[in-house]
Amino acid sequence: MSRVCMITGKGTARGNHVAHCNKKIKRTFQVNVHWKRFWVAGENRFVRLLVSNRGIRTIDKRGIESVLAELRCRGERV
Repeated sequence: MSRVCMITGKGTARGNHVAHCNKKIKRTFQVNVHWKRFWVAGENRFVRLLVSNRGIRTIDKRGIESVLAELRCRGERV
């Protein structure tokens, strides 16, 4: 399973862990994504999405119907 948010497209980022002595070590920053169910009243069913915190806030702001329409327009199966 790839750790990519279905709404925002955010994925794993790469960077440096910097020690106190300023020594840099390569590391990855994982996205905080979770499977979450959203109720879609228009379809009378739950939809399961892999979303980050930013994705949940986007759904709260724009509404699940609008977000699902955009996902389907991109060709994602929901």
